[in-house]
Amino acid sequence: MKTYIRGVGMISPQATFQQEGFLDNPVEYNNNQLNVIDPGYKNYIDPKLTRRMSKVIKMGVAAAKICLDDAGISMPGAILVGTGLGCMEDTENFLTDLVKNNERLLTPTSFIQSTHNTVAAQIALMLKCHELNFTYVHRGISFELALQDAMMHLNEGTASHILAGGVDELTNVTFDILKRMGIIKKNNVSNFSIYADHDKGTIYGEGAGFFMLSSSEDPKNYAKILQVKTLLKPKSHEEVSAFISEAIESAGLQLNDISLVAGGMNGDQEGDEVYHFLQQNLLAVKPWIGFKHLCGEYHTAGAFGLWLSAKILKEQRIPVLVMNSDPVKGEIRNILLYNHYLNDNHVVYLLQAC
Repeated sequence: MKTYIRGVGMISPQATFQQEGFLDNPVEYNNNQLNVIDPGYKNYIDPKLTRRMSKVIKMGVAAAKICLDDAGISMPGAILVGTGLGCMEDTENFLTDLVKNNERLLTPTSFIQSTHNTVAAQIALMLKCHELNFTYVHRGISFELALQDAMMHLNEGTASHILAGGVDELTNVTFDILKRMGIIKKNNVSNFSIYADHDKGTIYGEGAGFFMLSSSEDPKNYAKILQVKTLLKPKSHEEVSAFISEAIESAGLQLNDISLVAGGMNGDQEGDEVYHFLQQNLLAVKPWIGFKHLCGEYHTAGAFGLWLSAKILKEQRIPVLVMNSDPVKGEIRNILLYNHYLNDNHVVYLLQAC
């Protein structure tokens, strides 16, 4: 059984929450820290509730609401969420209060909302949804595991519509730690020029992306998800190439069927080596696009890549600023999305136009 993307909701460092337009006016950053653009949360969440919500919860709930509205579905059969770091702001607040107050007289709100499943729980409370509610926390494949779980439930027929998403936030403390670890570039660089910058490290971002997945065909569908596969710590670029070839074959496609490749290049010289290898070998003749110059790197950045790929398939056009090669000629039929997080968690998606 095929899995279809019926609706999307994306909050990111770009104005992706707007359903009209498609990255028509991309935003440039010059500080290596890409924070989401506030969509005006009062338009999606009761203002009385937002007072006790941290940023990541508001991002997740609002993105889910946008997705539900886009799909025209009010009640999903399950809510599945992936997150790499969870509610960092609430965790930091709780630990800070713990130290400041000498472990006494602590307010419970930050502790209660510091758990990783808070976003999924808040969405369920908002919808009064009593169906399956699960959160995956598996570093760079957190979102993809939520997606795979949703696809299995649809295939088994336990639900016909499932809300699946990925969400992560970037706090100042997290940014400073990642910079000390060398994951973020030491010097500021424009996000529009990261692929030409060969310094160690990348730019970091955040976002919340939700997808209404369906088991049925519908004119509103964005795309079919044919395949989502993961690979842990490959030993060579050749192993990654074989992994991608196997994914294409198991999806019932051939290499010639791929219209476009979406790659998760992030400007880190070492991390981008595998993308360059693929561009010169297995996927050498394919048009390529990038997306992390728009959203930054983070554990669930694959959700932004999936959103971008689904929009391209539905609208049959590619925003100019994401092209890394010559434009696609003819219909965009199948997209291969390949991404990895810090060279540990590798993921390949295969998407098809409806």
